[in-house]
Amino acid sequence: MHDAGRAVGCHPGLHGPPNHRLRAVHPGWPSLLLAAPLPRPGRGGLPGGARPGWPLPAVPQHLQEQGQLLPVVSWQQDHDQRFFLKTQRRREVRALLAHLPRYVQHLQRHPHSLLARLLGVHSLRVARGKKEFFIIMLSVFYPAGRISERYDIKGCEVSRWVEPAPEGSPLVLVLKDLNFQGKTIDLGPQRSWLIHQMELDTAFLRELNVLDYSLLMAFQRLHEDERGPGSSLIFRTARSVRGAQSPEEPGAQNRRLLPDSPNALHILDGPEQRYFLGLVDLATVYGLRKRLEHLWKTLRYPGRTFSTVSPARYARRLCQWVEAHTE
Repeated sequence: MHDAGRAVGCHPGLHGPPNHRLRAVHPGWPSLLLAAPLPRPGRGGLPGGARPGWPLPAVPQHLQEQGQLLPVVSWQQDHDQRFFLKTQRRREVRALLAHLPRYVQHLQRHPHSLLARLLGVHSLRVARGKKEFFIIMLSVFYPAGRISERYDIKGCEVSRWVEPAPEGSPLVLVLKDLNFQGKTIDLGPQRSWLIHQMELDTAFLRELNVLDYSLLMAFQRLHEDERGPGSSLIFRTARSVRGAQSPEEPGAQNRRLLPDSPNALHILDGPEQRYFLGLVDLATVYGLRKRLEHLWKTLRYPGRTFSTVSPARYARRLCQWVEAHTE
């Protein structure tokens, strides 16, 4: 994966110092890498395969069509949809950079965390010298070829409905909480792992005073030969405990038996379905702006649930949603 990322960037070598000035696809538009190199011990690579200081990855066409990307810039295409690019506000970038050391520590402490793997925070000057900020992260929905449904879950109801695409439409939509009513996630014995990991990850985000993050979720039906432990059980076990210093450590870190597939950290297999799960949008801090928004929404939506609540309440509510919708 690292070699695939390097192929679309400009770093001179695997172990050389990262270039802070990256190649601009449009002449005269310099881009600046803000979040690399990481201080040791993070320099060896983030748990789960993400390496700090990665070059700018290619961006798939379907993401460009969602209106989230920087204007006018032409990015190389990544047809396997392995990477995700999203623009950020300046205050969100400040929060991400401030939280970066603790983010790395959390991933080292819990290598199988559901938190999205952040690869870089970047800035780019566009028309009239305006500076735009964006992040690169590994996509939760990879590989996407057989995914049938996608959801963005926040555990509330206000503005949490998306009109589904007409039957037979090629449009790929990410649905929301109200679209999920009447459905469940059948994980079998992995349910207890997911609930505990959600508690660990949301407790960490609560300590950062962060809210409004989402649990991304997608469904993919398993083929017959993908069910059960399979013939690669020894390989999967070795992969799942890699980096542990003692036999007790995998349990303390809430590790699990990872599937033999790409993007294994964001994949859980149930008896019939494969589920893609990950926590994204980790940079919204509960400051004065959000506190005022909470007061306004309390008056605007009496008796209804909405996303702008205290980090403690937000974390508790999302964990309760997972408990209520899994079996």
